[in-house]
Amino acid sequence: MIKRDKRASETAPPGPTERRTSDRILIIEARFYEDIADLLAAGAVAEIEACGGEYERVSVPGALEIPQVLASAVDAGVIPHSGTAGRFSGAVVLGCVIRGETSHYDVVVDNANHWLMETAIRHGVPVGNGLLTVDTREQALERARGGRDGKGGDAARACFALIDIARRFQEMGT
Repeated sequence: MIKRDKRASETAPPGPTERRTSDRILIIEARFYEDIADLLAAGAVAEIEACGGEYERVSVPGALEIPQVLASAVDAGVIPHSGTAGRFSGAVVLGCVIRGETSHYDVVVDNANHWLMETAIRHGVPVGNGLLTVDTREQALERARGGRDGKGGDAARACFALIDIARRFQEMGT
């Protein structure tokens, strides 16, 4: 059993109605499957706008390029590096990898996710991961659909939650 005290609520993410007017999100989207990417982006954008945040979108050809763009944003100083201020408060990554007949799927999925998380953790970047890894196109469409209730919206909500937790930890440390 976990015991909670009054301070535990201080690190809980905000409710879904909180306005995010100070948050600007970098959306990095892999466009290999354009129709799926469009659905994921629509969900992420809808969630960000519904919360009052702003965003900019960067497109890359496929999932393997996503971590490289995130690392470039960190290196350029436009995204937070371990709590420092930047143009963006966090990132949402979107894309889709569908299993094929070769081992290429495993290479793409493993490397894209590994390097994405390595960059996020090493540099303290809040990242909402909306990279779908599925067996079929039908599975991808099912997960991408739904606007704010789809995986694009989920990734935006995850990003906001991580931004808030990082800010609370920064406040505790000062």
